[in-house]
Amino acid sequence: MRIIFTGGGTGGHIYPIMALIERLKERDLATDDEILFVGTQKGLEAKIVPAAGVNFKTLELQGFTRKHLLSNFTTVNLFIKATKKARTIIADFKPDVVVGTGGYVSGAMVYAAAKMNIPTMIHESNSVVGVANKFLGHYVDKICYTFDDAAAQFTEKKKLVKTGNPRSQQVLGLASTKVDLQSKLALNPDTPTVLVFGGSRGALALNRIMLKSLTKLMKKPYQVIWVTGTYYYDEIQKKLADFNYGPSIKVLAYVEDMPALLPKMTCVVSRSGATSIAEFTALGVPAILIPSPNVTHNHQMKNALDLEKAGAATVIAEDDLNPNNFISSIDHILLDQKYADEMSAASKKLGVPDASDQVIKVMEEIAKK
Repeated sequence: MRIIFTGGGTGGHIYPIMALIERLKERDLATDDEILFVGTQKGLEAKIVPAAGVNFKTLELQGFTRKHLLSNFTTVNLFIKATKKARTIIADFKPDVVVGTGGYVSGAMVYAAAKMNIPTMIHESNSVVGVANKFLGHYVDKICYTFDDAAAQFTEKKKLVKTGNPRSQQVLGLASTKVDLQSKLALNPDTPTVLVFGGSRGALALNRIMLKSLTKLMKKPYQVIWVTGTYYYDEIQKKLADFNYGPSIKVLAYVEDMPALLPKMTCVVSRSGATSIAEFTALGVPAILIPSPNVTHNHQMKNALDLEKAGAATVIAEDDLNPNNFISSIDHILLDQKYADEMSAASKKLGVPDASDQVIKVMEEIAKK
């Protein structure tokens, strides 16, 4: 099967594709030469995709803006040009199916493919449907989704297929090799442990609340792994230089094997991007979610509230975050085993352990047609 994947800008658009590519190759359904990823040169995909050895091409696009209305003429012009280039890429590659996950590049590629009568589908990983996917919903053959709230935002109900996020299945495989807390971090594997992290670069709000809460956290009968992110690590190390926070708290810049660490955690404190949520629910890890307010349509808050409604997470808005509600939320999970077990079970119910295979099944079905 020959496939063009397209999506860009954020990890939520890229990581589901990378999980699908890995699974397709595991099942011998596509070779490297039969897979092409089309993204943008400025997006995160420009680093991640080529580094993974996946064939990569780019289109030049930009988003619409309300602040500079004149630039929207350029946006429309770029979209028209990108659609023409997309047609050329499709004609050269001859895909059996084109799969988009969101972002403006996905809009151009999938739209061009649909107009060329190539089987097309999209995957929406967030609870709030992005502009590109809403537009494409009218043209594609199938719409895969993760959150029920997203399904309600599409008018083409017959096209909808609930598959979950492909990252869920991928992270289950990666988590099979678990981290030894004692040898790697000098922590007790039998002591409840909370992981606080805000992504690879880090999250300023989470780092600030940790600095304010450290004095109390170091006295707790549980352990804390604080991943500051590479961007903030040096600055935080300077602030902690004269502060002895004891052996129960570990401060790290980054964790390479996060999926292997997660199964050992009693609880995680995190932002609520689609990829993170796919990982937590796949493994059934209770979560305290502090959604980023700096995202399109506040979709992280909607993602987080879906988990809270199911009993799998506690949500604290960034504006409401303080040491009292931060620490009490951690205490509730780490000091009450029954509550932690209930949250874990609720989280696992939301996870889709075969999400990649479910998406691939849809790909195969429309490719045959």
